[in-house]
Amino acid sequence: MFYKLELRDHVRVPPLFFGEKLDSAIIKSARTKYEGLINQDIGIVIDVIGVKDVGEGTIIAGDGAAYYETTIEVLTLKPELQEVTFGRIKDITDFGAFLTMGPIDGMIHISQTMDDFVSFSKDKVLLGRDSKRSLRIGDLCSARIIAISYKDITNPKIGLTMRQPWLGKKEWSQKEEKKVKKNEA
Repeated sequence: MFYKLELRDHVRVPPLFFGEKLDSAIIKSARTKYEGLINQDIGIVIDVIGVKDVGEGTIIAGDGAAYYETTIEVLTLKPELQEVTFGRIKDITDFGAFLTMGPIDGMIHISQTMDDFVSFSKDKVLLGRDSKRSLRIGDLCSARIIAISYKDITNPKIGLTMRQPWLGKKEWSQKEEKKVKKNEA
């Protein structure tokens, strides 16, 4: 889920930015510090989008930079358990597929790609034996988040499934919808 959060911090503005407007200098400095930051509580910081409060600046002897107590607005992505997410298949291996969900990838184990016996072909395609479904690099898919691990904070792991109704490739959902309509008629 994407969030717009406010963070309160002392932002270091180096002398290089002293000639610029204060808000602009603070945003540039905050972007250097926060963009790409991964934190279990706030998620993955995508961008610093604004400045709210700016306190008085303080200069620390020997540093030369100014420090401003500031409230900044950031855009974050914080994956949540059971959330349905959308993305493109980035890579396929013999053990599963990787789905790009914006700034992070999730992994779909081969057993979680479809409700069928799945085989891996040399051209990086996953094929369902009975359903004849196929999963290829570049396919647009929906998946549900079933596991999140921040054990390695620089590389969080997201586990996904597509084995539930209405998940997977768009074509799979359209076939499900046709079956439901046919059974209702």
